[in-house]
Formats: sequence, C-alpha cells, structure tokens
Amino acid sequence: MALPDLDIDALRAFVTVADAGGFTAAADRLGRTQSAVSVKIKKLEETLGRRVFERTSRSLALTHDGELLLGYARRMLDLNDETVRRFTEPAAEGELRLGVAEYFLSDHLPQVLGRFAKLHPRLHIDVRVGLCAELVDGLEAGDLDLVISRRDAGETRGRAIWTEPLRWVAAPTLEIPTDGPLPFCALPAPCVFRNRGLAALGEAGRPWRVVYTSASVMGVQAAVRAGLGVAVLSESSVPDGARRLGPEDGLPELGTVEMAIFGETTRNRRLAEPLVGFILDSLAAMRPARPPLALASRDAA
Repeated sequence: MALPDLDIDALRAFVTVADAGGFTAAADRLGRTQSAVSVKIKKLEETLGRRVFERTSRSLALTHDGELLLGYARRMLDLNDETVRRFTEPAAEGELRLGVAEYFLSDHLPQVLGRFAKLHPRLHIDVRVGLCAELVDGLEAGDLDLVISRRDAGETRGRAIWTEPLRWVAAPTLEIPTDGPLPFCALPAPCVFRNRGLAALGEAGRPWRVVYTSASVMGVQAAVRAGLGVAVLSESSVPDGARRLGPEDGLPELGTVEMAIFGETTRNRRLAEPLVGFILDSLAAMRPARPPLALASRDAA
C-alpha cells in the first residue's frame, strides 16, 4: 500500500505553532487565520493517525509523537527551502568579506553559513570574527565588505537585525559575595558588555574588581565555567551550564544589545542580498517560543 505524502504547508504550520507557542501567534507569523492553521494541523494529524498536540482550554503542549515529528519536520522544511532557493534565486558568484562580532550567535552562525554555502557554492564568504571596534575599522579601511556588529542606542547607521538581552552569568558553584567586591570577568575596554556591567554596578553602588580579562568571548566563557567570577554576556553567548543572575541575586538589570548589518551598498548588493536575506530568515526561525502554559483559550483551538 502506497504511503501518503505529507503536506509541506501543514508541516510548516506545525513547526511554527511549536516554535511560537500557540495557534494565534503562529497564524500571525504565517500570515494566515488561526482557523486555517488549525485545519492544517488537523489534516496533518489525520494523515499520520496520531495527535501532535495536547490541547486544553488553558494549555498547549507537544505529545510524544509531536516531539518525534518535530525533528523530521524541521529537516524536511530545510530540504524543501534549500531546493526552492537553489532553483528560484539568481546564482550569486564572487567573494564577500564578512566581519562578525564574536558574540553574535557564536554557537549557531557556523551552521547558518554552512547551509548558505550549500545553496550558493559559487559565492565564497571570507569570514573574519573579532571585536566590534576592530571590525568597524576594517570596514572603514576597505578590508571588509559587510560587518555584523553592535549598534549603539540612537545610531542610525546600518540595518538592525537582532536584539537580545544582556545577562549576568556565573558558574553554578560560584558564591556571590554579599559584602565584598564582585569578581568580574570581561573583555578589554572598550566593550559594551564590560561598560554596561560596570556602569550598572556603579549606579547600584555595588563594589567590584576585575579578576580576569580576555581578548575573546570564548576566554570569558571559559573563566565563567571555571568559577573565576561573574561576567556580562548576550543571551546567545551564555555557555551551557552557566547560571543566569539578576535582581534576586543583588545584580541590576542590564537591558538589551542590538545587532546590525553595516556596509550594504548598491555596489555589493548583488552579492550581499542573498547572504543578508538568508541570515534574516535564519534569525526569524530562531526566535524563542512563548511558554506553552497560560495561553489564551483561543490558542488551544
């Protein structure tokens, strides 16, 4: 007996509901009505003969079968999108020198660029990872074509692509002193993480001392894991196993950091547009899901 074909639209609706945390939020992302998304999920469940979501009036969660399907669905969507891009996007050919701030999605960007390379084998991306100031200098000197780096508040240069919170992080075993100076691990000045953290401590009247300085984010992450002190990192740079700290630990809020792409021009648009578009699509897919609990009743359709 022939097996049924899975509907790509239904799989995309399923993944989007899982990522967004609800039917209404998924409908907004997909540009569909909530009822249309519900119909897609129902058809998918009928095709598989399994329920993929447990739905009540107050909650939404993946079933065991839904969790199993999620991995397959992501792979099928990646292959579908890769195939469509390969045949529909104009072939880009040449070399693009890309500078990337070290802390920008440090665990994810290599995979993003790897997938891009498969789609555009004739576009060679020369990637330089470094600190923001170095990358901006390289762009202004003509050594780089594009830079993904921090954009300061009020700055209008570049195109904003990603905003994420800054976090105080420490090893789970580190005891935070209550009456002595806070041991601080940081990148060298000037650095937004260092400046934001020390300024916040100063405003809060909290004493501190720098115990470890590294020229790389990986060095700061290693110091945190070793329990040398507390550091300020972007959410996507928090190392596995680290403890996030906040007001409940006597540490002030740090706000967010905004990343932007600099260097887009009419001269490099032919090469830059495919890469920038792919990065933006990848970032959109990585947005954190809403918690599945306490959803409005309409989300549990």
